[in-house]
Amino acid sequence: MKALHHKLWRDFWQLRGQSLAIALVVVGGIATMVMAVTNHQALSDTRARFYETYRFADVFAQLKRAPLPLLHEVRTLPGVAQVQARIVAGVNLEVDGYHQAVTAQVVSLPEPGDDDLNQIYLREGRLPERAWEVVVGEAFAQAHGLHPGDGLTAIVNGRRQRLTLSGVGLSPEFIYQIRAGDVFPDFERFAIVWMRREALASAFDLDGAFNQLSIRLQSDAAAHTVIDPLDRLLKPYGGLGAHGRDLQMSNRFLDEELKQLNTMARLFSGIFLGVSAFLLSVVISRLIGTQREQIAVLKAFGYSRWEVGLHYAQLVLLMVGVGVLPGLALGAWMGRGMADLYMRFYRFPFLEWSVEPMVWAMAVGFAVAAAGLGTAQGLLRAFRLSPAEAMRPEAPAVYRRTLTERMGAGQLLDAAARMVVRNLERRPLRSLMSIVGMGMACGILVMSNLQRDAIEEMIAVQFGLAQRDDLTVTLAEPASARTINELRSITGVQSVEGFRASAVKLRHGHRSYNTALQGLSESADLKRVLDASLQPVRVPAEGLLLTDYLAELLAVRPGDLLDVEFLDGRRETLQLPLAATVTEYLGVGAYTDRNWLNRLRQDGDLVSGAWLKVPAESRPAVVSALRERPRIVAVSDRNASIASFRDTMAENILTFTLIATLMAASMAAGVVYNAARITLAERSRDLASLRILGYTRREVRALLLGELGTLTLLALVPGFAMGYGMSALLVWGMQSDLYRIPLVLLPSGFAMAGAVLLVAAGLSAWLVLRRLDQLDLVAVLKTRE
Repeated sequence: MKALHHKLWRDFWQLRGQSLAIALVVVGGIATMVMAVTNHQALSDTRARFYETYRFADVFAQLKRAPLPLLHEVRTLPGVAQVQARIVAGVNLEVDGYHQAVTAQVVSLPEPGDDDLNQIYLREGRLPERAWEVVVGEAFAQAHGLHPGDGLTAIVNGRRQRLTLSGVGLSPEFIYQIRAGDVFPDFERFAIVWMRREALASAFDLDGAFNQLSIRLQSDAAAHTVIDPLDRLLKPYGGLGAHGRDLQMSNRFLDEELKQLNTMARLFSGIFLGVSAFLLSVVISRLIGTQREQIAVLKAFGYSRWEVGLHYAQLVLLMVGVGVLPGLALGAWMGRGMADLYMRFYRFPFLEWSVEPMVWAMAVGFAVAAAGLGTAQGLLRAFRLSPAEAMRPEAPAVYRRTLTERMGAGQLLDAAARMVVRNLERRPLRSLMSIVGMGMACGILVMSNLQRDAIEEMIAVQFGLAQRDDLTVTLAEPASARTINELRSITGVQSVEGFRASAVKLRHGHRSYNTALQGLSESADLKRVLDASLQPVRVPAEGLLLTDYLAELLAVRPGDLLDVEFLDGRRETLQLPLAATVTEYLGVGAYTDRNWLNRLRQDGDLVSGAWLKVPAESRPAVVSALRERPRIVAVSDRNASIASFRDTMAENILTFTLIATLMAASMAAGVVYNAARITLAERSRDLASLRILGYTRREVRALLLGELGTLTLLALVPGFAMGYGMSALLVWGMQSDLYRIPLVLLPSGFAMAGAVLLVAAGLSAWLVLRRLDQLDLVAVLKTRE
């Protein structure tokens, strides 16, 4: 083994504590990156394979009613490869022994000879062979312990129909199984049901007709080239506007999850990379400073500048390389665990999860980047150092009165405190970087609480301030406003507010957006719209209210006119003014006065549904009564949905918080430990001198602890600020029309972040103090002559 190799391993062993601290930060960065990248790749690859294997459609269109012969015209549209006509309807379900409201989306299966799109993957059983046999979505079946052979009761047009499960399945169309209008999945109270076409057509008077189209495009066709002619073709049949995969509900939620994983990978990896580079910079700069004589000797004995530079580069790579394999292993373990959690939300029949060679290359690239960024200047210094210059000791530090002393504040400090302040001020850049490193760790801890606090805020605002009903009733078709009185007459119902909903396309300039325009009562209390200060806004007698995010998408401000194309009933296009914008966290909405909306539609005083206030003890009886009414296709319980969501999200939030806390704690410990070791190495002569002059071990400890404690305390406020900034950046990067996460950071989150940082600092200080107590006073006081 070459002499330089002996020196390499000796130096590495002497720096083992600092190397371990650096490796911990590298492990955290690589693990976070691997966790995010492998899950992003797994979800993307699994989705692509599921879509292709089970023939997920490219374009979808909902309409009122169209005859089956229309399919021939659809097939002739340029770019269309396959077309599937279906019947899709909403029904209420009754599960034996379960008394809460359950709704289902029933989807017809293709007949023999039809194009078979959005195929079913059977987890259990078989496809239906008889009229009222059904396949049920896996999420709902698992929530209720259902298996082939079990029974359900569906209320179809007011008539009870017993259904028999022939199978349990999954579909690429419902990877994220969610009810229309919801943001949270509710596996107990919402089901996807597939059944044969003839029974469904007879029940909903759609013999020889369909109300939904799924289209698969030719390989060289784009969705937008098919959507416009398809909309024109379906317009006479009540078409509500075709759309591509980008607006398909399940696909959109999965797209948003992939976007979040990308954001997390970039943000966290960048933070850990910066901290790793800083730690390496400090350690290598200090090492080269203390080994000036060794560098001189090596060059004097014939080692070239390149060999000496390569020697220190190898040491750096060894220090960061120690963290590569553990980082990959930890990232793979966390990634697989997160993938299992994802599988509870996103229903795939399989998961293609693996650590690809690209991920290995990214991990190595992370380590090399940290090494290069952090040590380039130090390695260049070792490369350029001439033997004659290296043989001389470094010039002593220039000592002068510090800023604190010049300002007169030094008189307020005792001798020990002045020593601490002087040492920090005389190395301002290093002190600043230590503060920034610990501040980043503190910031990650602050940000880790964002998800929990923000979700609670979203629930409190959406379901405490805005939506205050207990039950939401949706009608199959708009009905007379007398329906409100009928609902109010049900025993147990305290109050009822009706609403009118119309499918619309909003346009402003070249921008457009498809949504539902909801008409609210002027004195609405169960459903309220809120301003930017989360205060209720009175619905204007005329004009529109848009969610602020939707107004941004359309580039419209209060007072502007929008083209509103109604997609149901009389399909007229009107120019309507925007009266004001409102704030919502879930989805985007458009609101107006119900009476004004009915006047615009010119089809009478109608309602599409209602919000009900019902005491908890009366809800089972009210739900049972609502099921009997044939015009009601869905009944949803707000409180039950919230409880289900909290139960579903609890493990995810806990896992994310735990991972972020461990990663941030390792970063904080790495920064503090390295700062303490460097301080001990640089001030060992001073501390030993104080011991010989009569200072007690406790007093010498106080000097070192004082410096570390000052750095830690100084890092808290910047850390809180960085946490707030990183949280704001994360919130901004995750905005979409599906949901906006509010920037909510509670004092408890800041307190927890500060406590973890202090504990990590305390642990690091304890490790360094042990080395301080073991100082050889005689050896330390030896100096070079």
